[in-house]
Amino acid sequence: MSDLENVLGDAITHWNAGNLAGYLNMYDDRIRLHGYSAEPMDKAAVASFYTMIWEALPAAGRPNPQLDIHETVTQGDVLACRFAMSGLHQGAFMGASATGHAYVLPGITMIRYRDGKAIERWSSADMLGLLIQFGALPAPAML
Repeated sequence: MSDLENVLGDAITHWNAGNLAGYLNMYDDRIRLHGYSAEPMDKAAVASFYTMIWEALPAAGRPNPQLDIHETVTQGDVLACRFAMSGLHQGAFMGASATGHAYVLPGITMIRYRDGKAIERWSSADMLGLLIQFGALPAPAML
């Protein structure tokens, strides 16, 4: 396992243990997270974003969603991974009121590290599929 995989693994352990501050420690103070907002998020925006995720999308009986990493690839100072976040839709999210529906949100992220901290991150997740799982949007008609 590479050093970058260890840093991510430690962060995921904190996330799944319900320790958001421990998870956020992975991020450098100069982090720029791309993909979840129109402009890159700084560390304060990242913390706010994940606080909102925890409030709206926790797993049953937990303060946080479950986060699973399916595979990782590293090259130099960049780690890419395929992930899935799962839980229950317990609060307003992306304009959709709480439904209590279970969900699985798959995604892919690339993280650039400097001195053991994430300095830049690019993420893509299936937000349309998430809204369909909530029942906020109809599933597309199959051809």
